[in-house]
Amino acid sequence: MVLHPKAKVRVAGQEVTFCCKASGTPVPKKYYWYHNGTLLERKVHRYGSSLALKGLALEQAGTYHCKASTEAGAIKSASAQLTVLAQGQQSCKPEPEPSFVELPSECPQDASGSRYYNVGHCPPAPCASSLAESSGCGEDTGSCCGVRRMEMREIPCAGSMLPIKVVAECGCGPCAQPRVLVQGRVTAADTGEPLRFGQIFLGGRKVGFTGYKGSFTIEVPPDTQRLVARFVDRQQRLLETVRVLPFDRRGGAVYQEVKMLRKKEPVELDSSQSNTIPLGEASSRDPVGELVLPAGAFLRASGEVFNGTVKASITFLDPRDVATVSAASSDLSFTDADGDIVPLRTYGMFAVEFREEGSREVLHTGPVEVRMDTGQVWMPEHLHKMKLWSLNPETGLWEEEGVLHPAKGKSRGKREERTFLVGNLEIRERRLFNLDVPEDRRCFVKVRAYSNEKFNPYEQLEGVVISLINLEPQPGYPTNPRAWGRFDSVVTGPNGACLPAFCDSQRPDAYSAYVTATLGGEELEAVASSPKLNPNAIGVSQPYLGKLGYRRSDHDDPDFKKTAFQINMAKPDPNNVDETNGPIYSYRSLEECEKAPVSANHLRFYRVEVDKYEYNVVPFKESDLTSWTGDYLSWWPNPQEFRACFIKVQLEGPQEYMVRSRNVGGSHPRTRGQLYGLRDSRSVRDMSMENTSGACVEFKCSGMLFDQSLVDRTLVSIIPQGSCRRTATNSLLQEYLSRHPPVADNNHTAAFSMLAPVDPLGHNYGIYTVTDQNPRLAKEIAIGRCFDGTSDGFSREMKAATGTAVTFSCQERPAGRESFFQRLLTAPAEA
Repeated sequence: MVLHPKAKVRVAGQEVTFCCKASGTPVPKKYYWYHNGTLLERKVHRYGSSLALKGLALEQAGTYHCKASTEAGAIKSASAQLTVLAQGQQSCKPEPEPSFVELPSECPQDASGSRYYNVGHCPPAPCASSLAESSGCGEDTGSCCGVRRMEMREIPCAGSMLPIKVVAECGCGPCAQPRVLVQGRVTAADTGEPLRFGQIFLGGRKVGFTGYKGSFTIEVPPDTQRLVARFVDRQQRLLETVRVLPFDRRGGAVYQEVKMLRKKEPVELDSSQSNTIPLGEASSRDPVGELVLPAGAFLRASGEVFNGTVKASITFLDPRDVATVSAASSDLSFTDADGDIVPLRTYGMFAVEFREEGSREVLHTGPVEVRMDTGQVWMPEHLHKMKLWSLNPETGLWEEEGVLHPAKGKSRGKREERTFLVGNLEIRERRLFNLDVPEDRRCFVKVRAYSNEKFNPYEQLEGVVISLINLEPQPGYPTNPRAWGRFDSVVTGPNGACLPAFCDSQRPDAYSAYVTATLGGEELEAVASSPKLNPNAIGVSQPYLGKLGYRRSDHDDPDFKKTAFQINMAKPDPNNVDETNGPIYSYRSLEECEKAPVSANHLRFYRVEVDKYEYNVVPFKESDLTSWTGDYLSWWPNPQEFRACFIKVQLEGPQEYMVRSRNVGGSHPRTRGQLYGLRDSRSVRDMSMENTSGACVEFKCSGMLFDQSLVDRTLVSIIPQGSCRRTATNSLLQEYLSRHPPVADNNHTAAFSMLAPVDPLGHNYGIYTVTDQNPRLAKEIAIGRCFDGTSDGFSREMKAATGTAVTFSCQERPAGRESFFQRLLTAPAEA
């Protein structure tokens, strides 16, 4: 499906047009349209690849999708939502929805004991199109609900007034058009070596190369539903890899690590002899099966039989080893007869490469035999459903090559008679094959990600990649770790994510799921399962939690990472009230899962942000780019590009210290002296130095404000908590600031102030600047460089004395004497 219908908003009486288009061989010409899943009559609506509805009535609201079909198969489009408003009904309510931000720690709590303040939020829903825009196939270029008016308020905090801007009114305006990106890194699965200057294809079109360190950025084309990317090693050492990459449709960048399998060393085959090659042979286990190549099977591209020596490389990805899941191609899905994309469960993938010994010409084959040992099929019901599939590299979907049938035989090197599942294929253009069964025991798992361990509903993180690996049943598995069957990744939205997974209604532990979460390459932490389960923290009530057998990855060994959990995929019993509220939903209840309130059962990850705080005068949710507001006091002045700036501070003293950056307008006439925001960060101890720690503190970058007309040099003040005295300033930074006046007043030795540099200076100055389309990713990269003290490295271990901008010496202050930091909080004017 190359064109999907788009969501529309109309007023009753207007008209609307939905369009779709499919490609295939033969060219699809039959289209069917559905409203809320019900087929619309062709004679009544006279549709083809487009559906026009005139004089809309309220009852015509709902979802619309199309299906295209030929004798070769069918494919369905994504569903588009049609909203039909009554005459005079507003599509954008002027009253903002509630949205809360956390105030600084020095601000008093309200009557309920909360330090959260409602700043309001306008949901970015589409507004109704005008009559002139209400026809045609394309996306409505009309307007979206957004901020019409903000107002400044002041909150009393520790003897001073804290400015904060809140949404006063919502209204229809131009829709935000954020860029949608996928970024990441491609490495070899075995050594971690980067894929340097590898080719990247979307469909059959080359779109770029990986960098020297394997990094890549893909801009997601409009109307994309499945982003299928193919990575090719021009050195031919790593297998061509096809990945279906998750992305955030609302804009910004999602980060992905891509692993590539190394090609198996080729063996020499005599084309005039019959040859048998094992699939999945390892020292500790029997092969899953074998590939049997009869004499005379090799062909040149012209179809002429090849006689001679063949260099044959067969690389098998063995799902009996859980470590291989990260290198698997595609997302193990196929299109069924109804046009739905449905999941497969794999028993192994193999890539083949046959070349003539001398010329290295690629060879094809005539009919060859694939034999699979039935002893490796652990679920008896799968024996009669096993099929052979090949991967379509452009769609990322597996297509059926044939069914495997039982037959007797002896495997290579074995004397005993065995039963095999046998199938045939011809190896032509496609070179990646799969032994799979369609699996219809399916469910969805509800997962949410939070910014911290408080699990406040309004502090959910969007843009987090949640990944789920389906593990196989426990009985009959002689080796550990257990085998995997499939994997999926979904990006969290404002209401979390629903991940597909295999499940079973008879035995809770028939299938289990291993779940992880990453944000910009950073792993989030799962909720602990030991020393005892806490249902309130995990997010699932008893007794269903006990049935799920929730275990964090460090459950048995505290030295393990805390970044994953495993659950039994126990399909909910509709007759048991304890199992009707999530976190597992039946496959037909996807909409219920996606719309579930935050009070319903769900599983949780959270970001470990110990002693770190951010405050913006103009509120902005970094995980939702549509929440950006154009304002002179916005921390991020450009929603298309985010520039993160950090300064490295060294602290010499017996403990770790909180360090604050206070950021106000410095040179722009509209913002001079006005607060942009605050950042607090606790220093991290340098394990190689005694009584020394370092802090990487964010500050607001200097540069153009949102109107892009005039630069502001942000006035940044760095203030450590405690009795601290500035003892050194980076000489290069000091020289740069003196050469680029005005120079900030630095009379107070308990702080450091500067009019922030406009240039991205780098580690030699103790300043770390990274620009990216994703604000969180920009900050993560900058923090990694700051910890490392380099402009291109990355570390999570603090190197306090390397690449530092300013140094403070801190000591325990006498009892009863306030620090400068404390005086700044209680009486900023006097301090």
